Amino acid sequence: MTTRIFGSGIRRREDPRLMTGQAAFTDDIKLLGLLHAAILRSPHAHAKINSIDTSAARAAPGVLAVYTGADTDGVLNPIPCAWLPPDSDIKAVPHPALAVDTVRYVGDGVAVVVAESRYQAEDALELITVDYGVLPSVSNPEAAMGPGAPQLHEDAPNNQAFHWVVAGGDADAAFETAAGDPQNHVVVSENIIQQRLIPHAVETRSAIANWQSAMGELTLWSTSQNPHIVRFLCSLVTGVGEHKIWVIATDVGGGFGSKIPMYGDEMVTAFCSMQLRRPVKWTETRSEAYLATTHGRDHVQHVEMAATKDGKITALRVVVHAGMGAYLSTAGPGVPTILHGLMYSGPYDIPNIKGDVYGTFTNTTPVDACRGAGRPEATFLLERMIELLASELDIDPVEMRRRNLIQPFEDGHDVATGVTY
Repeated sequence: MTTRIFGSGIRRREDPRLMTGQAAFTDDIKLLGLLHAAILRSPHAHAKINSIDTSAARAAPGVLAVYTGADTDGVLNPIPCAWLPPDSDIKAVPHPALAVDTVRYVGDGVAVVVAESRYQAEDALELITVDYGVLPSVSNPEAAMGPGAPQLHEDAPNNQAFHWVVAGGDADAAFETAAGDPQNHVVVSENIIQQRLIPHAVETRSAIANWQSAMGELTLWSTSQNPHIVRFLCSLVTGVGEHKIWVIATDVGGGFGSKIPMYGDEMVTAFCSMQLRRPVKWTETRSEAYLATTHGRDHVQHVEMAATKDGKITALRVVVHAGMGAYLSTAGPGVPTILHGLMYSGPYDIPNIKGDVYGTFTNTTPVDACRGAGRPEATFLLERMIELLASELDIDPVEMRRRNLIQPFEDGHDVATGVTY
């Protein structure tokens, strides 16, 4: 009898429940006295909120309450970022759960309606009138740091969220050597755009909050890949002790990284339950998911690779402008830095590497992990440059890779980015 795990056919434990319709997703949960919330979102990428008239919505059938950023401001603390890369001079700007005086991306939450049914809540949203003063906006992460670009946050001049550097060897010197010796060296360069993408899970995000005022306890059902971190961050936002918060992650219908962050929407749902002392459910629509669930990628990359004429790579130099969106999401800054820059060597022996990563604020949905989170962006730029180098030197691309592969090792192998394989 074999005890091997790899290569053996192990049945997935969750399949019978999922395939027979017995799975329980967050939106399936029903509680006694359950109310339903719907969130009004900004149609503008950047605008001042001059005024919000919620009177008609408050008088609509079934509506129990309508809250705006003026109600949550000072009650809910800003949504925190949980991953602040060291040595990056990061600007963790305040991120309100509901916009207070300025919206900074299409989909920014402006108001929430709580009603007896979801239909009543959605209908009442259409009765809210918001007077916006539209402002200039910027969506390209490199242009956001350019002269004259619209500024998103007073605390982040030049829209720079952070500057993080990874370096090993002496890449600048290696490129100087290559430039000064064209007989024996070659340099190739490329500008690469890793386009912004939208995660698309079958199940949209959902949350149910149930505040027990007598015990001072909050139960939060959430479509979360990350319930322990959500509990910790929820404590920071609501002021409720972490030991008084129970986060339940039921079956999750797809996440791909987009359900790792803790969102302001969950905290708004908790706020509504704490105010009304009844359980409140919020489930985003599909169109909401495109606007308000975190996006991925969004890099503008300027890449150079130097090599000898016989195909030995001597240096890699990268400048990345990584769009963070309007705010720093839970793990957003870690994606283009720790998860990205440390991958620049890949499986190759590259003695000199330098990467400058600029995180920039743009008038777009915040960016976080999605399908590999930083690693695909690093792998693509590295392999793309090897293809260009192979073409420039007329060497078969497979042979080019073979000449630069890290050789077999026994006790670990250090690469220029500071990582030991």
